[in-house]
Formats: sequence, structure tokens, C-alpha cells
Amino acid sequence: MSLKVVKSPEMIEYDVNTMDPSQEIVIFTAGSIEMGKAEDWQSRLAEVLKDSTKDVTLLNPRRDDWDSSWVQSINNPQFNEQVTWELSNLERCHLVVMYFVPGTISPISLMELGLFANKCVVYCPEGFERKGNVDIVCQRYNIPVYEDENEYFEFLKGLCNK
Repeated sequence: MSLKVVKSPEMIEYDVNTMDPSQEIVIFTAGSIEMGKAEDWQSRLAEVLKDSTKDVTLLNPRRDDWDSSWVQSINNPQFNEQVTWELSNLERCHLVVMYFVPGTISPISLMELGLFANKCVVYCPEGFERKGNVDIVCQRYNIPVYEDENEYFEFLKGLCNK
């Protein structure tokens, strides 16, 4: 099978309602970025999933041409495009995988966890600023949460190899 990585702002057409999830899965990689402060965990995940038995599409919001000087306003076309891309794909994907990176605050990722809790799997190790909040939300809403990256990646690899 194949792995395809789609980065913002590239748009692809897909409809998870017509896909056979036993053969094909679309995953949004949410979590800490903080304008490059957070490590590029999405690339490590892509490496782990490259030999999956399902066709896997990873939607990666980590934009190659991101400019931290962009005004974060609805009236800024580049910023609006980024947020719209993220929300559209979060709404349409099969699964949202989140990584809350230690040493980051990640308020947008926390908001996304609340908005899309019903399709999230979370990695939140010690050192994340709001780990207690994440753990309580995950417990309350039965969201799988991991503290060990290897266990998290193995779980996701298992989902892509059923």
C-alpha cells in the first residue's frame, strides 16, 4: 500500500464516507507546532507508517512556507488560508492524531482537542504545560492518551495495518 503526505496549503479531494477504512485511512496530524518551536514529529510518524498495509494519507499542517510575521487575522489571506485548511481537513479526516510537545503551550491544539475529541488519539508526555487538563479531558471522553512515543507510534502503526 502507499503513504501520501499532504502539507498545507495543498488541497486534495477525498470523502471519508465513501472510503473503505479497512483499506484506506486519512489522518490529520494535529498538535504542537508553535511557529517551529516544536519538533517535527510528523516526519517521524510518516517514517513509522511508510510500510502500512493500508493506504494512508497524512494531512500535515506544518507549512513549508510559513512566515511568522503574518498577522494572525481573518483579514490576512495567508493566515486565513492556513486556518481554513486545518479546519476543513480536521472536519473531513478519519482520525486526528495529536502530540502535545513538552515545553509548549499549544492553545490552538487544545481547542482542536475539544472540537474533535470524538476522533482523537493523543500523545501527551510529561513536561507539556497543560498535561493535567489533557489527561482529564481524555479520561472523561474516553480518548486514548499515551505518555510514551514508542507506544503511541506502535498503536498508530497497528491502526494502519489492520
